[in-house]
Amino acid sequence: MKLMKLILASGSPRRSELLRQAGLAFEVVVPDIDEAPRTGEMPGDFVCRTAREKAESISTDGADGAVILAADTAVVHGKRILGKPKNAQDAASMLWSLSDKTHEVMTGVCIRFPDRTECFHVKTSVTFRALSEEEIVRYVSTEEPMDKAGAYAIQSGAAKMVRRIDGSYSNVVGLPLCEVVECLFGEH
Repeated sequence: MKLMKLILASGSPRRSELLRQAGLAFEVVVPDIDEAPRTGEMPGDFVCRTAREKAESISTDGADGAVILAADTAVVHGKRILGKPKNAQDAASMLWSLSDKTHEVMTGVCIRFPDRTECFHVKTSVTFRALSEEEIVRYVSTEEPMDKAGAYAIQSGAAKMVRRIDGSYSNVVGLPLCEVVECLFGEH
């Protein structure tokens, strides 16, 4: 299937960069939805619901045959969903909770084709080495963690904190590129 027009329903520069790396042309339209988890909502359900709501919030008027791609990423530690930190103290608390432990990064993806909608989520396990209080404070002071789920960017300053990943690296960055391309083009 050849895409007529791809619209990325996300303001994330990381998602845009991943799609550019895949050689895809697209337009960005930033959705305006509430990204808070609902009480008792399971992480996989949360990221898929949020991605679907983002995709559904984008109009395809005037874009005949447009395909809408939306995603939402969360860091899951135990049963706790870690979104973007509210402030520096929240970022430090998140990083401290991830220190010397394994957590999951979960991205929900929703692709709205003209004739159907496909939603799925991808999980990647990430293990942090033990972090010192000093390095957490130093990392938080860069402000890099402030717009990242779980308060870290694996593709940047937090790379040195990650001992191991099991699964999709691009998923941890914010978009499971292999699975997205498979869904867009039916490549398996």
